[in-house]
Amino acid sequence: MVLLPPCTPDLCGKDFRNSLKKPSPNYPYGKKKVRIVPAFTIQAMQKNTKVLPPPKCGVLDPLPPRPTMFRRCYQRGEFPLSIEFTSSGKRLQWKVPIENLDFHHYLPIFFDGLAEGNYPFNFIVEKGIHDLVTKGSYKILPVVPQLIIPIKNALATKRPTVLCHALKCIQMLVTGSDRVGEALVPYYRQILPILNLFKDRNRNLGSGIDHTSTRGENVADLIEDTLQILERYGGPDAFINIKYMIPTYESCVQN
Repeated sequence: MVLLPPCTPDLCGKDFRNSLKKPSPNYPYGKKKVRIVPAFTIQAMQKNTKVLPPPKCGVLDPLPPRPTMFRRCYQRGEFPLSIEFTSSGKRLQWKVPIENLDFHHYLPIFFDGLAEGNYPFNFIVEKGIHDLVTKGSYKILPVVPQLIIPIKNALATKRPTVLCHALKCIQMLVTGSDRVGEALVPYYRQILPILNLFKDRNRNLGSGIDHTSTRGENVADLIEDTLQILERYGGPDAFINIKYMIPTYESCVQN
């Protein structure tokens, strides 16, 4: 006589009958898992496959911050200035007359700091460029070719705060110095491509109010103002060169 093992819920009864209804994971007629395969391959023509979609280009993604020459020079104490706190706010205290500074050395370094987005670097850069342009405007024109690469690097970061900061300094540079607008015309191919990407990047809020426009933090509005300033101060060839790089721009002088 053969003794059978005791009946358990896994071997008999209701649980055993329910287990017979469930398809086995190895059952050949069960639902197959769709495989993700790369595009333009032999696997893409096989059955039960799904082609991997193309990745995003990321043309508008901001670049990670990188250390700049301005930060290294400031940390080494190479600038003859300091931040002075007064009752009316903060300002830069220069230790030497600005007219005696070597603009070929200091102005490109300050424009290299446009890529900085943190305090105190962004504050020192904006106030420093303002002081240099205001009190040494007659020294700006020979230094313009050295400013193109720093401006291009700052715009290439694609960070909104850095873009607004750089555009304000470009406006300050063009309006505060004679013939600088005309000197920038040959370099539009390096400066304007990034502006073409963000020219129409306005947020559609419907009936809402975008307060960034009143604070001067709207990138699209600043780009439009900068292009108009470049056209006004760039001479007769400014508009056709801007139109070549930014086809959607409309003249503010001819219309």
